[in-house]
Amino acid sequence: MSLNEEVELLRRVPLFAKIDPSKLKLLAFTSQRLTYKPGDVLFRQGDPGDAAFVIIGGEAEVMVDTPSGPLTVAHLKQNDFVGEIAILCDVPRTATVTASSEVTTLRIEKDLFFRLINDFPQIAVEIMRVLAQRLERTTADLRALSARTKGSA
Repeated sequence: MSLNEEVELLRRVPLFAKIDPSKLKLLAFTSQRLTYKPGDVLFRQGDPGDAAFVIIGGEAEVMVDTPSGPLTVAHLKQNDFVGEIAILCDVPRTATVTASSEVTTLRIEKDLFFRLINDFPQIAVEIMRVLAQRLERTTADLRALSARTKGSA
């Protein structure tokens, strides 16, 4: 895939939609493009957070370890962004991400990620929006679980 094709892919990611194409070229050039086979792990819960990933193609599952075994908490698809929590909070990975089909990603190193946020505040706003949506979804899931638990007691 050419650099221009990667720039077009990045423009479709809401996080990067408003960034100047010349800056997206730099992002595409300085990021690492990786392909995973079904079943391959992008990263594991507890690993150090050294990069974030943009899903360019394919699908992946986000799973967390629980006392009763792994629990799938999200499904990732093209244009999704994952791995930013460990970078932003400087904590180990909070989940394991596994390819459920062939997945192509753009791996954005931690330093580059922070440079992008500093240079383009709109990326920070978009990250806050994504994180707020995840929090709202998690809160709704917890409410539903709590209602089911109370209903069966």
